[in-house]
Amino acid sequence: MNLKLALGLVATLLLASDAHAQPPQSTGVPAVVAKVRPAVVNVATRQLSYDALLRPVPAQGIGSGVIFDARGYVLTNDHVVQGAQQIRVTLPDGRAFPGKLVGADPLTDLAVVKIDGRDLPAARLGDSSKLEVGETVIAIGNPLGLEGGPTVTVGVVSAVARSIEEPGGAGLYDLVQTDAAINPGNSGGPLVRMAGDVIGINTAIIQQAQGIGFAISINSAKPIVQELLAHGRVVRPFIGIVPVSVTPRIASAYDLPVDHGVLVARLGPRGPAARAGMRAGDIIVAVAGHPVKSLGELRVAIGQHKIGETVDLAVRREKTTVTLKVTLAEMR
Repeated sequence: MNLKLALGLVATLLLASDAHAQPPQSTGVPAVVAKVRPAVVNVATRQLSYDALLRPVPAQGIGSGVIFDARGYVLTNDHVVQGAQQIRVTLPDGRAFPGKLVGADPLTDLAVVKIDGRDLPAARLGDSSKLEVGETVIAIGNPLGLEGGPTVTVGVVSAVARSIEEPGGAGLYDLVQTDAAINPGNSGGPLVRMAGDVIGINTAIIQQAQGIGFAISINSAKPIVQELLAHGRVVRPFIGIVPVSVTPRIASAYDLPVDHGVLVARLGPRGPAARAGMRAGDIIVAVAGHPVKSLGELRVAIGQHKIGETVDLAVRREKTTVTLKVTLAEMR
């Protein structure tokens, strides 16, 4: 074979190879981000506050959210939209829409906003019960609606079923802890697993620590979302107490008779628990025969019953256990 013929054959083979070559496919984190990021939105709010002389002072807020329904429903944090007179939602493709608050639930720090638009992207809500500690997750936020699109941070699931309790009984439960950076303004954005589905809504960080952020698990968010879509608020029963989770540390410090349960720090004077004979200092250890070890478990247990239903609550009172019949009322 002469040199001219050989060179021609090589050129033909290279052209054939180029004709059948496929463009490089994005894999791993970039592929997941490309799938979810179009649905991660910037949520900007306007509201009025007042100065010391009661003069109105306009204020603005920013946060993130994720479109979970192509009809225009956006899931975000309650603290992102709380008190807003105006809401504006901006998509990564540059489109912006006025937002209407469908409903919010301060207790779980979740809110749903509605926008009206065509061909809206939507992220898929997954199953957070399948999360494993150590698996890779991606936090996506759109705090400023900047050119270049939402921001992305990557980390792992550090822990599941975490709780953050505040004095007075307020707090968040069934949280996913992650070391993926959740920067200011990323609240309300999604936490995504490598399968491409949303498994949490980013909500909080610990300022004094590095690599400790929290997302509301999507399984605990789903029933809240359905309540907000149906009623604009969450209709839930309550018993009228200021509770504190009992831990071995608290039990030791205060010489309590049990090291798990829910301590009744204070009661509403006319609430269901007070009417049933509950006292400050009682420790709730079971609801309808099912043990409860924390405030989070108590809320889940009470939430499984209907308003107006009478439920047996077992409380530890000093050295004895007393069963009280508490008729659940509607939380307002």
